[in-house]
Amino acid sequence: MSSSNSKLSRRAFGGAVGATAAAAAAGLGAGPAHAAEAPGAAPRERAFRAARGRHSRRPNILFILGDDLGWADLSSYGSPHIKTPNLDRLAREGVRFTDAYSGSATCSPTRFSLYTGRYPARTKGGLAEPIADKSAGLEPTHPTLASLLRAGGYATALIGKWHCGYLPDYSPTRSGWEEFFGNFGGALEYYSKLGLGGEYDLYEGDAEYKDLRYYTRIITERASEYVSRDHHGKPWLLNLNFTTPHWPWIAEGDTAESAGIVRRIKAGDARALWHQDGGSVEKYRQMVEDLDRSVGRVLDALKRSGQEEDTLVVFSSDNGGERFSYNWPLSGNKASLQEGGIRVPNILRWPARIDGGQVSRVPVFSPDWTATLLEVAGARPDPAYPLDGVSLAGYLLRGEGIAERDLFWRVRGERALRRGDWKYYRGRSGRDQLFDLAGDVREQADRAAAEPGRLAELRAAWEKTDAGLLPYPA
Repeated sequence: MSSSNSKLSRRAFGGAVGATAAAAAAGLGAGPAHAAEAPGAAPRERAFRAARGRHSRRPNILFILGDDLGWADLSSYGSPHIKTPNLDRLAREGVRFTDAYSGSATCSPTRFSLYTGRYPARTKGGLAEPIADKSAGLEPTHPTLASLLRAGGYATALIGKWHCGYLPDYSPTRSGWEEFFGNFGGALEYYSKLGLGGEYDLYEGDAEYKDLRYYTRIITERASEYVSRDHHGKPWLLNLNFTTPHWPWIAEGDTAESAGIVRRIKAGDARALWHQDGGSVEKYRQMVEDLDRSVGRVLDALKRSGQEEDTLVVFSSDNGGERFSYNWPLSGNKASLQEGGIRVPNILRWPARIDGGQVSRVPVFSPDWTATLLEVAGARPDPAYPLDGVSLAGYLLRGEGIAERDLFWRVRGERALRRGDWKYYRGRSGRDQLFDLAGDVREQADRAAAEPGRLAELRAAWEKTDAGLLPYPA
């Protein structure tokens, strides 16, 4: 078992409301889930332990992604001002991961890593950080989580943000998802559905779908309808990809702000959607709390359908937070390989097999979930496309240890590798740094000079992995 996992007993997560921020500030991870819901009587999380010997049918899989949601933006992860009771309840009913990471630091490469189970730079499309035009995408010939599960008898659907290529060459329906309802690009205006290039970007399958209501509401309705269906005895995979709380900073009801952005888009302002003259901490709070309510509605629909017990739910973010995100105590944000750019909230619930009220400090990242979901669904990866993720099924279901392994990241101008509690990082300054995340999650105490041998070992490991990846185009 990894050195990080062996420290679980020393890192008790518990206490009431005040302990949440205190634990986060100390770099020990957030405090207890639902601390804010019952002051003075919050249930304590316990270190994860597998409930061995349980059996169930192949689960339905509901994988929910927030967009640019920071590690500490949920109240169960330490946010002092954002209330997320539905996601906190999900954590209380399952497992909350404190050391979970995205596969990259921006939208589309992380989605590549989740859908393929491989480093983004295994494929040409994954080199775009993120995809911004029609020149790149996820090749339909590459096996995906959806195509592999579909071959194994699953119904498959993707609702929400795709961001792995544009029509006519790339689409979820060309990569294993039987159904698609959502947007192709990296961002859209929440009411008009206009994308970064001024194009209309809401589709059902490969055809435009007209609906000018608030986008989060539309995909929440679609997802609730999907999980409520009679799937004729066939298990299903639903990738539910919210754009919330990605810019532009528009909450439901902000129609005047929406109209102003639309006018700018139509006037040719290519940066209008970036909304750099708008937004606020308060607006961001509204958007995250709306995301929480939307997830709650989908989970309520799942419960009403009678499928809750046998549905494996994963919630995560595609990368770290952005301008108004609450990331304390992490440094950096979206687009950086510092902890704030890649460490994300990550919750798992599967009532039939996994007990609730638990916390895990085992380091995991997006490709691990691909490997895990394939195993629990009884599907196998394509041997011609070996996975870079490691299945967590043995750990989660059978109490097996997880051998220490490296988590690897690469973006233009930055590199990072985590082994146990040690992290090797080179930022845009070009200087190699070494951090002990066990006591310095904020990455401020550079141990490179004190640990030259460890630094050289981790740098060599990063370079060995990098040598097997596609180079960036000149």
